[in-house]
Amino acid sequence: MGASEPPPAPRPGPAAPSAPRGAGASRFVRCLYLVGFLDFFGVSMVVPLLSLHIKSLGASPTVAGVVGSFYGLLQLFSSTFVGCWSDVIGRQYSLLACILFSALGYLLLGMSTSVCLFAIARVPVGIFKHSLSISKALLSDLVSEKERPLVIGHFNAASSVGFILGPVVGGYFTELESGFYLTSFICSFIFILNAGLVWMLPWSEEHTDSNEKEQTTSNSKVTAKANYDLQVQSLSNGAMKYDTPLQSLWIPVVSVLKRIKSIACSDLWDIFLVRLLMSVAVMLYYSNFVLAIEERFGVKPKLTGYLISYSSTLGALAGFLLGPITRLYQHNTYALLLHSTVLTCVLIMLYSAALSIWTVILSSTFLAFSTTVGRTCITDLELTLGGNQASGTLIGVGQSVTSVGRIIAPLLSGIAQEFSPCGPPSLGVGLALVAILIMLINTPQYCSGRNAKLKSE
Repeated sequence: MGASEPPPAPRPGPAAPSAPRGAGASRFVRCLYLVGFLDFFGVSMVVPLLSLHIKSLGASPTVAGVVGSFYGLLQLFSSTFVGCWSDVIGRQYSLLACILFSALGYLLLGMSTSVCLFAIARVPVGIFKHSLSISKALLSDLVSEKERPLVIGHFNAASSVGFILGPVVGGYFTELESGFYLTSFICSFIFILNAGLVWMLPWSEEHTDSNEKEQTTSNSKVTAKANYDLQVQSLSNGAMKYDTPLQSLWIPVVSVLKRIKSIACSDLWDIFLVRLLMSVAVMLYYSNFVLAIEERFGVKPKLTGYLISYSSTLGALAGFLLGPITRLYQHNTYALLLHSTVLTCVLIMLYSAALSIWTVILSSTFLAFSTTVGRTCITDLELTLGGNQASGTLIGVGQSVTSVGRIIAPLLSGIAQEFSPCGPPSLGVGLALVAILIMLINTPQYCSGRNAKLKSE
């Protein structure tokens, strides 16, 4: 695996570029936090209302399910390609394209007066709604490896705040006449504002910072592989020129396919398998949460909604604690991921065996914390082992793996509910235990490689 490779040689001399690079990146990072907030704020206004709207259009539950699965399949196959595309053509234009096409999708949704138009409106969103993934890849380009978990945690927290506020605003507009259409138009307008914000970002500073990083890397690793990586990076920044229009189209396509092949043939399968298992485990926990709480403890859906909002708020706050936590773990992301996975497994088990609603509240409180930490750590670990040169591709593959979980989880949840309301979370505990076992087997190799790498920096 990536950890078995010898650690890179120490960088010669003091890291002079780090100061200006950090100064230039800080404004960029803060702007990306705002991009993440607006993205989740706009989407969370509309998404909770989709099932009600398609039902009002006369769709049966089966048709509504097919449309939802179609969107999931689009996300599954487009995540990797869009992420890799951002590596090849650059973050700026890929991020703008994703935001603008998403705005088009929500604009069409605001004009959907039939089930057919509703399904068509979901196509551009299903293909291009990867702005958050590209933003994370861009963050990984801007900050050092030690800072990455903290920055991505803050980005997730900012996005979660948007997810908390969006449903409240969307619910208010829904009470008005033609409220869903108005909400969809507002969401589209928010995405257009987001595109304007991305366009005004200080991209010249980002390119300068990337060039400084490349120069430092070339001074420390003068190898054929490093030269190839620098060539690919210059391609992604638009530095390479093409002789013909056909070549300008063909070379990026070939680059995308080569990157996807390299990830598919890599030895990151266990990390992606852990992501899949934990994604399905957490989805099983939430799959029948409202129904199970009502059947087991007689809690009404309204109060359960407050409990979910409470957990979401705690999850957002947990993102701001990642800095002290990673320092406590001495930036050992793998150990932190293992411990957060164990905590998640224990909390889901506690929820499955709960005898009172207070036990459910207790498990929900700490589960919001453990899942937030786990999501950030698994992303950071993928980038660490796969390398920043293909950060967009790696994040895209990770999102595709999560999409597979979204397809599998409802099926497993339906089967498990045939036996007991506690069936889905109990099955989730089993999957989490398998993930823990995989991580325990690989702990010595990953931790030793990670520590050696950090000591060399």
